[in-house]
Amino acid sequence: MADVARLTEHIARALADAPEAVSASVEAHGNALAVKLKVDPADVGKIIGRHGRTITAMRSLLSAVGATISRRVSLEVVE
Repeated sequence: MADVARLTEHIARALADAPEAVSASVEAHGNALAVKLKVDPADVGKIIGRHGRTITAMRSLLSAVGATISRRVSLEVVE
């Protein structure tokens, strides 16, 4: 679970203008993991990307990681 949070933080810090404000937490719900990504409100648009392409790519990466650990992973951006 910590690896999923570290991967999410690493990607988000590379995209954000305020990388020190980025943090990720993981909650386990049965066979699923819910990743909550907290970013500076000014960076939310950069994390989501044009037409949601960046957040979709992050979710795809996390789904691939989840498949290796036999868990479903969801990602939510929180301001």
